[in-house]
Amino acid sequence: MSIYPEEFDVIVIGAGHAGCEAALAAARLGVSTCMLTINLDCIAAMSCNPAIGGLAKGQLVREIDALGGEMARNIDAAGIQYRRLNTSKGPAVRATRAQADRLLYRLRMKRVLENQPGLEIHQAMAGELLVREGRVFGVKTTTGQEFHSKRVIVTTGTFLRGLIHIGLEQMQAGRMGDPPSNRLARAIASLGFEMGRLKTGTPPRLHAGTIDFSSLDVQESDPEPVPFSITSDTVPLPQRPCWITYTNDATHRVIESGLDRSPLFAGVIEGTGARYCPSIEDKIHRFPDRERHQVFLEPEGLDTVEVYPNGISTSLPIDIQIKMVRSIRGLENARIMRPGYAIEYDYANPVQLYPSLETRIVSGLYFAGQINGTSGYEEAGAQGLMAGINAARSVKDMEPVVLDRSQAYIGVLIDDLVTRGTREPYRMFTSRAEYRLLLREDNAHARLTPLGREIGLVDDAAWNRFRQRQEDAEQALKFVSDIKVVPGPETDRWLASIGSAPVRQQMPLLELLRRPEVTLEAAAEMYPQLRSIPQDAACQVEIETKYQGYVRRQQEEIEKFRHWESVKLPDDLDYAAIPGLTREVVEKLSRQRPDSIGRASRISGITPAAITAIRIHLKKIGMGE
Repeated sequence: MSIYPEEFDVIVIGAGHAGCEAALAAARLGVSTCMLTINLDCIAAMSCNPAIGGLAKGQLVREIDALGGEMARNIDAAGIQYRRLNTSKGPAVRATRAQADRLLYRLRMKRVLENQPGLEIHQAMAGELLVREGRVFGVKTTTGQEFHSKRVIVTTGTFLRGLIHIGLEQMQAGRMGDPPSNRLARAIASLGFEMGRLKTGTPPRLHAGTIDFSSLDVQESDPEPVPFSITSDTVPLPQRPCWITYTNDATHRVIESGLDRSPLFAGVIEGTGARYCPSIEDKIHRFPDRERHQVFLEPEGLDTVEVYPNGISTSLPIDIQIKMVRSIRGLENARIMRPGYAIEYDYANPVQLYPSLETRIVSGLYFAGQINGTSGYEEAGAQGLMAGINAARSVKDMEPVVLDRSQAYIGVLIDDLVTRGTREPYRMFTSRAEYRLLLREDNAHARLTPLGREIGLVDDAAWNRFRQRQEDAEQALKFVSDIKVVPGPETDRWLASIGSAPVRQQMPLLELLRRPEVTLEAAAEMYPQLRSIPQDAACQVEIETKYQGYVRRQQEEIEKFRHWESVKLPDDLDYAAIPGLTREVVEKLSRQRPDSIGRASRISGITPAAITAIRIHLKKIGMGE
């Protein structure tokens, strides 16, 4: 047996999006950190689509940045197409999505990790968690070497007993080209964790030189890309277009001809796939009346010919994949460079975690990313960041940082996982957040940067930039507040030009901005001095003004929410002794051990009557409200 000569404070297993954030957070908080990864050349690999952000995911990326994480900075350095989504809708559902140069994204993150003080990176496959008396004390690799530590964070992605399917052919792999982590999967299960099986997939990659782009609809980048990170002044790389095409009846017939050799329909795949992101064969089976399905052709980088056809994820046999692709407009002569495939992998039911992401079964052990049943780079990065923060704080005997549902999408994500669990790949949606009007992309830094600074992850450059933005917003609000709209022919003509009714008496411009058709941009035609307001500040002023009533209502709802979150439940509460609780409720509460009345109420199957019974019992024992 070989023991590595240095003992670390934190070991991170895995170098995907969760692992990178976890390792950087721990090291930046001043604890000695070690990252173990199967392949040093695959750090931060984008195994599926070459993009960061999107609906609800863009909010997660900005929240990671606000807390001092790295994902936003990395995509800003590697982004080759930025688009703001849902711009015609309300601010609660607007979001940013950026295509990445896949290679540059990976290489930059690798460089950041390699140059992070306090972080060591080793190419090694974890084979066993070292546990003594219920507490983890390190990792044993498949080559027999032991790395000892005070805390361990597991971020294994799709590698736990990973199994790839292409048609009826199978191969063991964590992703195409990398071996699975079978020994670690067995080791985790042997510790008593309830494990399950999930499935995800990816489309074939196409050679750009064999695609007829002239016949396709082009989708350009936004003319003025807005970076994700508060520290990014610009997007440095040239922007590239994407293209849109569609499947058709011929495509669907080809797919149907191969369903007898589809692992999904032949019953070969055991894992549960994502309902919201089905394979193309699943789409045509579930939606037989749909004449076509959209396909986005996304470039994988500036210096590669590979194109990602977003929308045709598949595990069909290769011969069917070729026919399917060539039945689509613009792809008649397309050549597949990498086949599409499905992959099954193990995950641990996340109800076995505390809100800090520490496991309930083994002290000092944290899970983050797809091992918790989530899907997506952004969800993984958010969990990795919080696990890294809390593991480091635990080493220092500090209380964990737990974001609640009213603070951040990250809070919604983790609360959903640890209270409700998941039986299918979990993806973040805006609809999951009750307070989404207050959890917008544009105010993520205002919500979380002070906390990131307090934790110790927000550096001086980011903090100074944040303070300047806050000052700009305050000054902009005062500036707009001081402008008075005076009735008169000139004002009436201006209002008529933007489809708004005339004013009958003098009023503050802020009041006029509450009208849906009156924007700061439109107001600048009448009051040119408004053009001097920075774009970020103008956005804040306009949103806060137009949605003032809705914001106030959500703030009142949050006060009620926080009241129930503040009613704590002792970890050793004997639920079996509480009159009126069913056996099922007692079993769930005893297993999950919610830390508050609010969290208990969100556990699946916990009824309002059960919550009332618990409150009455708490009052009897002197712990009630």
